[in-house]
Amino acid sequence: MTVLLVSELVTNSLRHATGPIGVRMYPRAGHVLQVEVSDPLPDPPRERTAASDDEGGRGLQLVALASRRWGTLHGDNGKTVWFELSLPTR
Repeated sequence: MTVLLVSELVTNSLRHATGPIGVRMYPRAGHVLQVEVSDPLPDPPRERTAASDDEGGRGLQLVALASRRWGTLHGDNGKTVWFELSLPTR
């Protein structure tokens, strides 16, 4: 699931932004994996409703449905889209 969600966000960055794209993943307390995808585009992504015959437009819906939570952060060098996934407990 992690690879699919990262792929969706990286694809959005490649499609809409120019310049460097960053991916960062790290564990957080409470068995949570934090994933961040950054690009220099300042505009936040928009969740949209895709028609049944649209080839795209479902990436952020997938991220929203499959993650614990997600959001965007704005900085001096663009934006970061992040999401959290629950890690399995031992």
